[in-house]
Amino acid sequence: MPGIDECLLEAMLVPGARGASIVDWISGLALGTVGEAAGPDHETTAAETAEVARMATEYTAVVAQEPSMLGGDGGRDLDGGGSEPPKDDGLVVEDLIVTTRTCYHLVRFVDTTVDSSVFLHLWLDRDLGNLALARIRLQHLAEGLVLG
Repeated sequence: MPGIDECLLEAMLVPGARGASIVDWISGLALGTVGEAAGPDHETTAAETAEVARMATEYTAVVAQEPSMLGGDGGRDLDGGGSEPPKDDGLVVEDLIVTTRTCYHLVRFVDTTVDSSVFLHLWLDRDLGNLALARIRLQHLAEGLVLG
């Protein structure tokens, strides 16, 4: 299972990768970076990307529940039987994709046993990158990442 440095080096093997980082989205601090910075420097990029990640996880329009998550009746108690909502009372954001004319920014949240406040950020060249492949690779890297 890879640590931070190994995970970032693996992320840079994704075709079209220009830069990668592992960021604490609560503080906005980069825990590790490799390659080019998408902004003026890696610290600024980490802080700005963390802000986007926080917004995506905090606003209910993004993490709104789907009717299928609430049971067959959309969460309404149609039969008077007192149906309860599921134990997981919301959807969890898995990843974010920001697309510009020249690049993709992929943010993949890392599920950790402590507080899950870390994400992987991959900056891809749009002409050279494969968005689907990058998402799959980031998912595997996030699942195997060992922090500590």
